[in-house]
Amino acid sequence: MNDTATVTAIYQGDADLRDQVKGVMAREKRLSQVIVAKEAGISPATLNQWLAGKYAGDNEGIDAKLRIWLDADMARRAAGGAMPEAPAFVVTPTAARILGALGYAQMAGDIAVSHGNAGVGKTSSCVHYRDSSPNVWIVTMTPSTAGVVTALEEICDALGLSPGGGARKMSKAICRRVRDTHGLLIVDEAQHLSVAALDEIRAIHDATTIGIALVGNDGVFARMAGGRNAQQLDRLYSRVGKRLRLQQSTEADIVALIKAWGITDTKCHPTLISIARGAGALRTLTKTLRLASMYAAAEGRTVCCEDVRAAASELMSGGEK
Repeated sequence: MNDTATVTAIYQGDADLRDQVKGVMAREKRLSQVIVAKEAGISPATLNQWLAGKYAGDNEGIDAKLRIWLDADMARRAAGGAMPEAPAFVVTPTAARILGALGYAQMAGDIAVSHGNAGVGKTSSCVHYRDSSPNVWIVTMTPSTAGVVTALEEICDALGLSPGGGARKMSKAICRRVRDTHGLLIVDEAQHLSVAALDEIRAIHDATTIGIALVGNDGVFARMAGGRNAQQLDRLYSRVGKRLRLQQSTEADIVALIKAWGITDTKCHPTLISIARGAGALRTLTKTLRLASMYAAAEGRTVCCEDVRAAASELMSGGEK
């Protein structure tokens, strides 16, 4: 008697789950297969085969990972729907001063330095200026980009150039790219740059007359004006055409932001002004207003002082009860 061959069906994944994932990807245009695979913790090739129903590996394991991803994605979208949107860029009096300094540097082909405390709107003003002006590039420095080569690599990235080939080659490529553009190179967090890197940026300005805006904390200007490296940076210091010192947000800045958020309960203003005077300034105020708006929206009403106090307390305590 011949043995009867037993055919065992190969499990090729949950078809309903596959349709759900495809549906989410079709609705959310940002979700390419590469992004979904990365967020789900699988390889793009595996996801591609799984979506086609042709994956020959551990389909049950892939199903499990994609169910977790779907749940997390739904939770993110639900949270995003509940999260109040911050107002569009608010031109506070301080922001107007920053925009003026940036405009001067670009128009005059000069160097401007804007420095001061965190949270007063320096970076957001730079982004707004870039988005509303031609030939403006922002490069953000960190401790890891302090040196000449790493700083030039960051500038190349911002300009759409391929970094590499050494400092001299990159500097020449940067000069060719920006010359005659009447552009502006904004160097944010410039306090991280070494003396040599700052001087290299000065040299790019000299060679091209492109506008340069150095933005950061007080260390940016202090090192040029009177620090131990002042003599080494004297050529840069002498070329600064405009200096803007930003100590803290003004009451007018704070009131403008409160108004932009639509806070009509004036009894909240003293508390909000106090928050904006503390660490983080307008950045902390924005976080507080966003959280307070979430509390109010959950109950279908406008923000009141109780929401503001609760939001401030939660942010200060890290959510601890």
